[in-house]
Amino acid sequence: MDFITYIHWDVSPEIFKLGWFSVRWYGLMFAVGFLGGYYMGERMFKYEKIDLKWLESLFMYLIIATIVGARLGHVIFYGWDYYSQHPFEIIKVWHGGLASHGGALGIAIALFYWSRKVSKRPLVWVLDRVVIPTALVAALIRFGNLMNSEIYGVETTMPWGFIFLRNDEMVAKHPTQIYESLSYLITFGTVLWMYWKTTSKDRQGLITGVFFIMVFAARFFIEFVKEDQEAFEAAMTLNMGQILSIPFVLTGIFLVLRALKRELIVYKV
Repeated sequence: MDFITYIHWDVSPEIFKLGWFSVRWYGLMFAVGFLGGYYMGERMFKYEKIDLKWLESLFMYLIIATIVGARLGHVIFYGWDYYSQHPFEIIKVWHGGLASHGGALGIAIALFYWSRKVSKRPLVWVLDRVVIPTALVAALIRFGNLMNSEIYGVETTMPWGFIFLRNDEMVAKHPTQIYESLSYLITFGTVLWMYWKTTSKDRQGLITGVFFIMVFAARFFIEFVKEDQEAFEAAMTLNMGQILSIPFVLTGIFLVLRALKRELIVYKV
């Protein structure tokens, strides 16, 4: 297979740097994702004639919950042995270490509180709207991981394999960041279509269920060609990412089945 020409990846994670200040692709993708999410949320709220003050508070809840949840998810699920001995390192988010499963749990908890305090509507009502921009944010973040040359796969002989030169890799690896990003973009297109072109938004939990199934089933299978993030995963049949994905997929199946059996719920404004 020596004739295969692989992709030699040596892109800088920084867009530009001025002294101590730098703008990185990962941070830019985060920012673009949240701004795009706010715009989509604004369109949905206006369409449903919902007070935009709800959106402002919801946006703040989401930003805080995503960062705190993703950080604590990494700390608890992937690095507890280290962080339990170095607790002050937990707050150093800029050193890297965010877990998407933790982010999802953080968002769910924050939205449960927001639903009780602000909207007075069921949790699945807001989830059905939040998961739409979330799928786009997830796709952009994985692109940021690609620009950081991180979270990639095991060795491959496929012609689209990436040799991550910045990490001193000598062989081609699966660009699992691209696999995940594309799967999340497909999910985004699916749930966006469901919201605008069908009655799915009035079947509480249906959009959320489809989102959970598509995102976390893709994550489960892609993990088979992804390198372990932590050393302890080498001794596991399924790695941590796969184990954490299973409850989300099962929850998604439950939500879809329940939504299809229930009548449409349309809120009056």
